[in-house]
Amino acid sequence: MRRGIQGKHPRGLRGWRQPSAVPRHIGWCLRGWGSNHVVWGACCGPSPMALFLAPTMPWPLLLPPLLLLAASGAQTTRPCSPGCQCEVETFGLFDSFSLTRVDCSGLGPHIMPVPIPLDTTHLDLSSNRLEMVNESVLAGPGYTTLAGLDLSHNLLTSILPTAFSRLRYLESLDLSHNGLAALPADSFTSSPLSDVNLSHNQLQEVSVSAFTTHSQGRVLHVDLSHNLIHRLLPHPAGASLPTPAIQSLNLAWNQLRAVPDLHDLPLRYLSLDGNPLAAIGPGAFTGLVGLTHLSLGSLQGVPQLAPYGFRELQGLQVLDLSGNPKLKWAGAEMFSGLDSLQELDLSGTALVPLPEMLLLHLPALQSVSVGQGVRCRRLVREGAYPRQPGSSPKVALHCVEAQELAARGPDTL
Repeated sequence: MRRGIQGKHPRGLRGWRQPSAVPRHIGWCLRGWGSNHVVWGACCGPSPMALFLAPTMPWPLLLPPLLLLAASGAQTTRPCSPGCQCEVETFGLFDSFSLTRVDCSGLGPHIMPVPIPLDTTHLDLSSNRLEMVNESVLAGPGYTTLAGLDLSHNLLTSILPTAFSRLRYLESLDLSHNGLAALPADSFTSSPLSDVNLSHNQLQEVSVSAFTTHSQGRVLHVDLSHNLIHRLLPHPAGASLPTPAIQSLNLAWNQLRAVPDLHDLPLRYLSLDGNPLAAIGPGAFTGLVGLTHLSLGSLQGVPQLAPYGFRELQGLQVLDLSGNPKLKWAGAEMFSGLDSLQELDLSGTALVPLPEMLLLHLPALQSVSVGQGVRCRRLVREGAYPRQPGSSPKVALHCVEAQELAARGPDTL
């Protein structure tokens, strides 16, 4: 079934739709105002007709909503390449600014190269059985302003280093669900990309340098999940190109047996779910001082978490170890160094019951998920008598079922 383009709006561009009772060729016009009323109506050609009069509302109160409606986006369709759909979103007073999204998905490889309107911002070429793309088919009027390109669900096995060299404003690129086995080193250097989806391919070895982009300070989100990656090559020291500004990296469900060397990346989010990691010991996360979210769920095999394995992650706030039924305690010291950790997910593991010394190593911990709908929260126990100056309050983990916790509210136990 051919996919439509409804719901594929880029962030911040979901526009206001005019009421269905009003034809799309009729625009809203501010007809004038008096001391106590505003007149606005429908503009249809050279003879506008007043739509209604609002004498009961003072015009200063009504004017801001009118200007907001005038500045919001409206969606229409326009003539398009055969088989494609072109959706236009207009913005600003008097529809002075427009963006076009072109959907050419599910048509077949014969559509290439496809002509697109000059103001195209997003092009969907997914599910077309494409075996190759290069700079010659991704060039011409309309491609200059392209910000989003969807090439997912095709038959691509390789891409040329210059394939996207003419897409100077490309921010989002979806190459998921193809058969890519390699990634050229300079694939994205010409585009200011912020999102790259390479999930569900056949990649085995990937160099971090491949994600060096013309970023202009923009951070990058990379999805490499569901590949065959067994090795991730670090960015070489002294390289002529800058270190990729990867902030979010999804490496879930690959073939990694060790935590890759990511020390030069400004990572905040990292997922290694589903990898056959053999052990996580001291030094595994060296250099990732800015990491705030780490997911190690459903690891294959029998993962070993050595004491002090996370000590480099002083800024980590969320740690997910769920779905590891063979994961056992190696002492509470395995969490040593996680001074900023607030949320810990241990559901589906053998790491219960929780040791009494856990909170000593996790001073900022607020909640722990232990599975079967049970969630533990940090509780400060006050004694019958006031604490002496300089003494620390007694803290403990209080565990209740999630349904009970929701019924009590977020601030009660």
